[in-house]
Amino acid sequence: MSGKPQYDEAAVIAAAIDVFWRHGYATASINELTEATGLSRSSLYQRFGDKDGLFRDALAVYTERVLRRMRSARVDSARGSVAAILRDFLPTPAASRRPAGCLLSRSTAELLDLAAAGKTTALAGVARQREIFADLLRDGVASGEVAPGTDVNAFAWYYLGVLQAILNLPQAGASGEALDSIIDVAMSAWPDADKRGSRNKGDAQMRGGSTVQ
Repeated sequence: MSGKPQYDEAAVIAAAIDVFWRHGYATASINELTEATGLSRSSLYQRFGDKDGLFRDALAVYTERVLRRMRSARVDSARGSVAAILRDFLPTPAASRRPAGCLLSRSTAELLDLAAAGKTTALAGVARQREIFADLLRDGVASGEVAPGTDVNAFAWYYLGVLQAILNLPQAGASGEALDSIIDVAMSAWPDADKRGSRNKGDAQMRGGSTVQ
């Protein structure tokens, strides 16, 4: 005997992702996980240690999948890339077959229930999402597309928040059209170098003109 598992581990992880995504970590039971993955309890414990181990591995795979999708949406400009990422996650008929929302955001909402390794994986995944936006903003500053002095960290959090809204607000009844409009509003806040310069000039004129009679 080779000792190798006699099952498709990728399929097992995919099935576990679906269970955790639909039900959350705390609610997902071992029975649901074994039924979905096709593993016996002994096989699940032997390979993953416990529910926490399976969750950690499932969340890690999910995170890599989301990050690849975000990176693949990049285009030639920083602003265009951010807009493309946000629009790539708008709801589609194909997306309706997947669980609603985002497994990463659902997991961060359950941090109190997660074991230490699960917490680390969830927070690291969100941080890596945010870093994609931060990298684009930094690239924009370096190329002159984004105004120097822009608070890159704040804008990275802002666009990550918009992304999470796009993923989660459909559950609250937001339509695709409403979400697309949210993206338009979000991109109007983009710290464009020319716009920032015009704004600063206007502010200076207002300050200077306040004493003119």
